[in-house]
Amino acid sequence: MAISQAVPAQEPEVAPHTPRPVSLALVVGAVGVVFGDIGTSPLYTIKEMFNPHFGLVPDPDTVKGLLSLGFWSLILVVTIKYVLVIMRAHNQGEGGIMSLTALAQRSLGPGSPRLTYVVGILGIFGAALFFGDGMITPPVTVLGAVEGLVVLSPAFSRWVVPLSLAILTGLFAFQRFGTARVGRVFGPVMVTWFLVIGGFGLLNIVQHASVLGAINPYWAVHFFISHGWHAGLVLGAVVLTVTGGEALYADLGHFGAAPIRWGWFGFVLPALVLSYFGQGAVLLVNPAAVSNPFYMAVPGWAQIPMIALATTAAAVASQAVITGAFSVTTQAIQLGYLPRLQIKYTSQDAMGQVYVPSVNMMLYLAVVAITLGYQTTTALASAYGLSVTATMLIDSLLLAVVAYTSWPDTRKWVLPLCAIFLVVDLAFLIANGAKLLSGWGAWVPLLIGITAFTAMRTWRRGRALLHGELAKEGVPASVLIQSLMLDPPERVAGAAIFLSSEDDIAPPALLQNLRHNKMLHERNVFLTVKSVPTPYVSNANRMAWRPLGEGFQAVTIRYGFMENPDVPAALLASSEAGGPSFDPFDTTYFATRASVRGSRRRGMPLWRDKLFAVMHRNAAPASAYFRIPANRIVELGTQVSI
Repeated sequence: MAISQAVPAQEPEVAPHTPRPVSLALVVGAVGVVFGDIGTSPLYTIKEMFNPHFGLVPDPDTVKGLLSLGFWSLILVVTIKYVLVIMRAHNQGEGGIMSLTALAQRSLGPGSPRLTYVVGILGIFGAALFFGDGMITPPVTVLGAVEGLVVLSPAFSRWVVPLSLAILTGLFAFQRFGTARVGRVFGPVMVTWFLVIGGFGLLNIVQHASVLGAINPYWAVHFFISHGWHAGLVLGAVVLTVTGGEALYADLGHFGAAPIRWGWFGFVLPALVLSYFGQGAVLLVNPAAVSNPFYMAVPGWAQIPMIALATTAAAVASQAVITGAFSVTTQAIQLGYLPRLQIKYTSQDAMGQVYVPSVNMMLYLAVVAITLGYQTTTALASAYGLSVTATMLIDSLLLAVVAYTSWPDTRKWVLPLCAIFLVVDLAFLIANGAKLLSGWGAWVPLLIGITAFTAMRTWRRGRALLHGELAKEGVPASVLIQSLMLDPPERVAGAAIFLSSEDDIAPPALLQNLRHNKMLHERNVFLTVKSVPTPYVSNANRMAWRPLGEGFQAVTIRYGFMENPDVPAALLASSEAGGPSFDPFDTTYFATRASVRGSRRRGMPLWRDKLFAVMHRNAAPASAYFRIPANRIVELGTQVSI
């Protein structure tokens, strides 16, 4: 079937947003979900800063310089940019790059079509890069945790990859059961993790307190002066301190800004700083600890429990990325950038708890291949960061658009901040871009992102071409109804709901039903499902209907991109609110299933036509996506060339 994917941005059909009150439970929950990625970065970040290809020696000046760069990256990128500024750019309380893109496009309005298009392209590319990043995070965190076994004994080195694969396999296999129950322990696990790494970091700092001097930005400047352009390349490792920072914004809708800020300032930031500086203190005392400074900073008696805790924390961080991939996928489907996929709802209470089997399998296969291909966090770190920094740069650009168009009172200070953010993001991006010259490894997440971007753009463009071809063959609803008045067909009892892309054009399924069956139902509804560029739609604006005469009605149901479409439930709610009434046992749904063929017409290259045809053919049926009972829907096929 065809679905209209956009409505005029100025339509007042949004649900009001009420900030959540701060509670300890929300703060602990945020610590468990939001900070998993950035919270496990200490496992491998300092180690990667001293990767042999950088040629750095852990002398006091170098250690303090790198710690200073990491500290001020946390302050500038995560604290100021994400925690304090960008969280203000919420879309009805929702965050994330798709939400920010929709907000930026809506703020531009219909008067800037070209800029709106460019903003859309940036947002899609940022979302596509998320999939590349999402395939790197699980292996790098799990490998980083399991590599602690090598500190106990080098003989364990051959077991690192098999154990990591076993953990990752179990994690992905568990997804079908949902995370509602196990998610309750994420908070306590990560609270324990941050307390432990912060505690051990503090113990090491006490033994070598001079490391605290790295808080002074002088050491960051001194590092650049001492190492020149080579210091710029090291930013490719420094950026690992802030990977996962964008998750603070992406999970805004789950917890709210205040709990995330409380968790960051009161707990996570101090723990991360203590952990990094504690590792630095160990290096000042024992430069040989550079082989694995995280585990070498842990006393011998605590290393085995720390490996177990780190592995659990890595699983939690990986879970957050997997859940994020499911969320981005469902948003992209709703906004019309991906085909309908089978989506399973794993919780009756939490609307956002979904499981997308095809995405889960795709991620799993990619994670296994990446783990087998890279095998160590040192190799993986060379591929990590490019997608993240590109996404952060796009966030800064979109923030600047929102600040300029929608924040007249504060843009005088937000826009200069955006300029600073862009300079920092560009520095990180260039440093990570240099990794592309050092081997094939850094290309993997970028190619994954480009592939996802191509698929999303192809689907969007292909849908527009398909709608255009169907519209050429369409008959205006008013013309059809007048012709039926002149030559009325036989009527049968019950109601027929025809899924349609436009309520003023007769659905192809209706025309085929008339052509083949020569009859009509007593009541006939042209049902249009529209996705709007807002996260949620209020119940008052969920549905609109109008009579067309002769037993015909046009009904429009609107959903935000964070909502899960449920057509029967929406119709039932409308009936209870005084709208059109439908007996679910006496109503039949009709949908058009187009068979798409590529052609050499103007529109897209033939290879993209064929790609779209494959995506369209494998899209989930309307009955599953809109939760229409399979025994109540009839799909009628038609062939279309684009």
